Amino acid sequence: MMSLPFVLFACAVGAAWMRQRGVSMGFWALGLIAMLVLFRFHVTEVLMIQL
Repeated sequence: MMSLPFVLFACAVGAAWMRQRGVSMGFWALGLIAMLVLFRFHVTEVLMIQL
């Protein structure tokens, strides 16, 4: 799940290489949003550590 933003960023690079600027910016924006959402879930997750 945490690899999803990086896959989207790779798609953005591929689209930029194919000279599809609008598609590239869309993939980049989706990757950024996915990274922020996943980071938010990760930061607010409660760790259940039992000693």
